[in-house]
Amino acid sequence: MDTRDFDFFLPEELIALEPAPRRDASRLLILSHKGMGHGFFQDIPAYLDKGDMLLINDTKVMPVRLLGRKPSGGRLEVLLVREKAPHYWEALWKGRYTGPLKISDELSVELRAGKEARLIAQDPRLALLNEGLMPLPPYIKRTPHEGDRERYQTVYAEKGFSIAAPTAGLHFTKELLEEIARSGVLIRKITLNVGKGTFIPIQSERVEEHRMKEEDFELDSSLPGEIEKVKSAGGKIFAVGTTTTRAIEGFLSGRYINPENFAQNGRIRGRTDIFIYPGYRFRAVDSLITNFHLPRSTPLMLASALAGRERLLSAYGEAVSRLYRFFSYGDAMLILD
Repeated sequence: MDTRDFDFFLPEELIALEPAPRRDASRLLILSHKGMGHGFFQDIPAYLDKGDMLLINDTKVMPVRLLGRKPSGGRLEVLLVREKAPHYWEALWKGRYTGPLKISDELSVELRAGKEARLIAQDPRLALLNEGLMPLPPYIKRTPHEGDRERYQTVYAEKGFSIAAPTAGLHFTKELLEEIARSGVLIRKITLNVGKGTFIPIQSERVEEHRMKEEDFELDSSLPGEIEKVKSAGGKIFAVGTTTTRAIEGFLSGRYINPENFAQNGRIRGRTDIFIYPGYRFRAVDSLITNFHLPRSTPLMLASALAGRERLLSAYGEAVSRLYRFFSYGDAMLILD
């Protein structure tokens, strides 16, 4: 497949710079074999039936975007990507600067070898939580503010470490989840720590030549059996987001590696580099709740694998014509089987 086949036109003014006033007030495009429909995210419970399963990614976004000053007075932005050892992080920043960077009176950073940052503080983890900014994606062209600490985080975020939110989950409220649970839908959690692999742009002309970076996942050892039971009884598996989908499909398809303590205390841990694009056979996921993704991106290709490329891009064209809001803080789509 040609990477250019996953391109589409998007006016810049449709990129959402702020979230909707209320989480579940986002618009919802429904894509099914019957065609397209339109509603609001608060309508989601109507599409799930008793006996279905809703799979959510409970990873937590950390405030890992740091703005600091060099000794020369120049400003520099650093994104912490992964903690390699206590206080030592794999990091990304522009240019080749190495040396100290003052973030605040409480926190400094020592940048090394173009890719490593050492946090310097009395309590580095606490200082990071206090002084770091939420890592909004670069197409949200503004400085993160205090409100992003709440809204760029799902209401069910609990564990792990992510450098970006599993954005499909941003639309859920606690009340909406309670309504879904009362209707007899099983809600199960899975963790995939969103790393830079999800966002690395595809440079190859052919889709099949792209390689994903590994991302850590964790799930209850009972989950695969529960999924099989739901599907055997005629229920559907609804995945909230492409990260949730990659976690469960990576495990069930065998596209993962497991470190030591693979299964411990009823939890399964591993790392997956699964790349899902059209032609992939889904093992678990029947329906997908997702946001609108960037052109030529791996999340767009995953959604295309479930919906069909032409059908999905047609829906994107419809969304543009109806002025839907796009990307992380934008509106949502429900892809039904």
